[in-house]
Amino acid sequence: MHKSRGQSRRHGRRSHRHNPWFRQHDSKERNNTRVRQSPQGSSHSDDAAPSTSASTAGSSSVPDLPGYYFDPEKKRYFRLLPGHNNCNPLTKESIRQKEMESKRLQLLEEEDKQGKVARLGFNASSLLQKSKLGFLNVTSYCRLAHELRVSCMQRKKVQVQSSDPSALASDRFNLILADTNSDRLFTVNDVKVGGSKYGIINLRGLKTPTLRVHMHENLYFTNRKVNAVSWASLNHLDSHILLCLMGIAETPGCATLLPASLFVSSHPAGDRPGMLCSFRIPGAWSCAWSLNIQANNCFSTGLSRRVLVTSVVTGHRQSFGTSSDVLAPLLFNGCRSGEIFAIDLRCRNQGKGWKATRLLHDSAVTSVQILQEEQCLMASDMAGTIKLWDLRTTKCIRQYEGHVNEYAHLPLHVHEEEGIVVAVGQDCYTRIWSLHDAQLLRTIPSPHPTSKADIPSVAFSSRLGGFRGAPGLLMAIQQDLYCFSYS
Repeated sequence: MHKSRGQSRRHGRRSHRHNPWFRQHDSKERNNTRVRQSPQGSSHSDDAAPSTSASTAGSSSVPDLPGYYFDPEKKRYFRLLPGHNNCNPLTKESIRQKEMESKRLQLLEEEDKQGKVARLGFNASSLLQKSKLGFLNVTSYCRLAHELRVSCMQRKKVQVQSSDPSALASDRFNLILADTNSDRLFTVNDVKVGGSKYGIINLRGLKTPTLRVHMHENLYFTNRKVNAVSWASLNHLDSHILLCLMGIAETPGCATLLPASLFVSSHPAGDRPGMLCSFRIPGAWSCAWSLNIQANNCFSTGLSRRVLVTSVVTGHRQSFGTSSDVLAPLLFNGCRSGEIFAIDLRCRNQGKGWKATRLLHDSAVTSVQILQEEQCLMASDMAGTIKLWDLRTTKCIRQYEGHVNEYAHLPLHVHEEEGIVVAVGQDCYTRIWSLHDAQLLRTIPSPHPTSKADIPSVAFSSRLGGFRGAPGLLMAIQQDLYCFSYS
């Protein structure tokens, strides 16, 4: 009996030596050892093509061992530990984060060294010449022109001035939103001690070569999370800011109308300071100001399994029941179930006839944008899918690839005048597509290390700073504001 156990143990050891996988692995280890011990001239062939694991570099030369990570630089395996281990935090998450940071630094270095240039032989004069000779149709010319302009945008830091410089050094940008004329930028800033405060940046001073703007602040402060923001045209164009605040503890959620005139020197001449107006709406997910003439001076709020349309003037409310939570309300409403539906306010929730149009995504819809020139709607969801829908046929006519989202409520920016679509993914990359053919024109890395807590907030306009402004992209992250302007 003892003999058989001994034989089985010896047989187990012999089986490893005779196993072809272990012979291959041992020979590679001996080869790597010989390379490290050999003179420099004899090891150039192995250095030119270092071994990498299939999970990190896509190479099959080194086997992928479950529970282990192969480091191509040190040429050895390391054990993967659980994420809560603080002694040796070598986890899949840390490895992925390291690879993403390396990629981001490489892209930033390429942009800083030579600027973001278009491909060889691709310039404005060659495009114009090909168009005149008839080699390019209108669609191709517009796409290539957009690609050329977007590719040449260069990052420059904007100097933000304020009456409280110490606050600028400590407060962090949470989100930014440009008004209709792109001469003002509403900001939500996270305060170091906790909570958020609001500000308006005057963009009229945003001119090269000195990109300098001024931040106008007020005394309003909230310790609640800001779920959604939109400009509201109550007294005149963009006279107020509509905010959706999440409820905490005994304080219910609410929708707040904040007059832009409360911010010093940011309101038009002759505009009298207004009063803050708050509507108690428990369980509000999001809100949006209505641009529909059927709902003048109204805003819609997305709640759990219903949409609430509120008149600011009369306080009258209309409630529309749904089968899912509404995350993106805009009379065209996006739900957690992936459904997008329109509300016909003339039906006043009588029966089922108030659902005028119905579209469907495979994941929770986070952003809905209605195009002005055509009968089209664009929507994005938590699976990273961006689709352009024809409202007349209720069919998807275009899909924009590359967006990254897993669970975040990320906005979508559509600019018909420039013909582009802009979105920031959970990977902190800002992507710009052509609106007309869904081609990805540019991918911009974040100037700061990638983190799901530091996703950049962007605003694009064809005239930054007002009517005479130039097209460009504003990016806010942490304490910094950057401008990517057309050259």
